Amino acid sequence: MVEQPPLLQDGADIPLRWFVTYDAVIVPGGGVRAGGELPGWVKARFDLAIERSNGAPIVCSSAGTTHRPNPLDAAGRPIFEASAGGRYLLGQGVEPDRIFLEGASWDTIGNAYFARTIHTDPRGWRRLLVITSECHMPRTEAVFRWVFGLAPRSHYSVRFEAVPDVGLDEELLEARRQRERASLVALPPLVQSIGTLTEMHQWLFTRHAAYRASLASPEPVSGIVAETY
Repeated sequence: MVEQPPLLQDGADIPLRWFVTYDAVIVPGGGVRAGGELPGWVKARFDLAIERSNGAPIVCSSAGTTHRPNPLDAAGRPIFEASAGGRYLLGQGVEPDRIFLEGASWDTIGNAYFARTIHTDPRGWRRLLVITSECHMPRTEAVFRWVFGLAPRSHYSVRFEAVPDVGLDEELLEARRQRERASLVALPPLVQSIGTLTEMHQWLFTRHAAYRASLASPEPVSGIVAETY
């Protein structure tokens, strides 16, 4: 169902979002729990995606995270975050042919890279909205602007909108904020060294611990911050 603009009194400003249409809405992964249940902060992302999409495709990103194991289904198979997100959207009445899964990524850089290479480049979706949680937004925006600006440049217009960090108490939220700040500080050298999709591909699959061939598994995070993934 296409959302309609509200009726406003004379002289009231109409929010900019009513003048913006998107080719697709992208929702980065934010965790999945036993039985495929989504945490509250992830449901909030998808709820806003439904509201903002106005009939456009919604891309559900992420296989999972290296920071905690995926839950298993009744047959013992891992439940991917993207699949859980797709089921949530179906349960909210979103048409199946508007839901696009991206189940290859294990972190925010992968969310952006695989969303672009699997979905937006092939389909020519250029006007994009990325929705994530407030604590995750600064790094998400930095990563998506970087990845979607890599050469060959495709004239993307990418907007961002954050939802509240629903379901995270202050202790968990502060732990996640500290990790997000540290990750954001580490990002600029990568941005400076990688300027093309070819360079990104080379780095991702030979240097990044989540995607390279290696005998060692990526180290999970310790402590309470793992509860925020």
